[in-house]
Amino acid sequence: MSAESTPEPGIPESGHGARHRGTRRRSKALLITAWTVAGIVVLGGTGVGYVYFKLNGNIKSVDINQVLGTDRPTKADNGSENILVLGSDSRSGSNEKLGGGADDGSARSDTAMIVHVYEGRKTASVVSVPRDTLVDRPECTGTDGGTHPAATGVMFNSAYSTGGAACAVKTVESITGIRMDHYLEVDFSGFQKLIDELGGVTVTTTKDIDDPQSHLDLTAGTHKLSGEQALGLVRTRHGVGDGSDLGRIQLQQAFVKALVDQVKQVGVLTDPTKLFALADTATKAVTTDSELGSVNSLVSFANGLKGISASHMTMVTTPVQYDPANPNRVLLDKTKSQQVWTALKNDRPIPETATKNTATGQAKDVITTP
Repeated sequence: MSAESTPEPGIPESGHGARHRGTRRRSKALLITAWTVAGIVVLGGTGVGYVYFKLNGNIKSVDINQVLGTDRPTKADNGSENILVLGSDSRSGSNEKLGGGADDGSARSDTAMIVHVYEGRKTASVVSVPRDTLVDRPECTGTDGGTHPAATGVMFNSAYSTGGAACAVKTVESITGIRMDHYLEVDFSGFQKLIDELGGVTVTTTKDIDDPQSHLDLTAGTHKLSGEQALGLVRTRHGVGDGSDLGRIQLQQAFVKALVDQVKQVGVLTDPTKLFALADTATKAVTTDSELGSVNSLVSFANGLKGISASHMTMVTTPVQYDPANPNRVLLDKTKSQQVWTALKNDRPIPETATKNTATGQAKDVITTP
């Protein structure tokens, strides 16, 4: 795999430590709202009347199966399920204000998680894929129907900016050899609104976080984050750790665990008005594959996930090393990555050896849950 000497057009530089000064300022989106949707979209289970049609009309979907055809990994026959969860940052509408950039009609994916739900639906592994990972992107048919040629040594997130959801799924399947059964995408404007509708999320910081670029200023201690603060937390990369995307991923993973447990504890089922507001916001925030593109399908999917608590989630980052030729990029550790993909294919736990001595962002213990 060869690294690019210059980034692709429209793809800004990133890296670790002091090398991040002057890098892009646009927003990052957290896509782990899959569990949030799972916790609140159950309102659609009523399946009748205005509520059903209102929520159903909110959901956007993409027919990934039709676009990708049959040239894909075989679907696992062991009771497990794999979901690609992406965060997108469209430069239009309310996202433009949050991102601080002009509306150029583009959209990028800056957060990617492969969620593996084990047989029995009681445990899950979540594997984050760094956006700066250099990969060999396969030829793919984009969501728009256009064909995009293969490319060598390009940033992972270029798949989405090149061909949308379908190309992102194709690239992940090419890297892992694992079929993605479902696709979920959330934009950061919807994420911020969702946190506010939930009444905030409580986390504890073990050190001060001050990052003007993500508009986040937290002293060490326990905080109930608003939607704006939560978005700032999952965006920040300069305020903690080594300033890399890997450190930001560690913050995102910690926040996910806090979010999952607090969604399960929110007493919205006894308050129909609050529940509808949450479900309305959640369904507006997501884009799904066509198999999940209805309220009834999302309800079924949500019911399959609601038994998974944070304590039964394993969260890791795809094993990578910093690229010696370009410290603003990371390279897959192919041997260790294969351990991860083999474990998931066989519906087995990810071995600790798979992530030992790989690159980290040094922000693992900055966020704890109360």
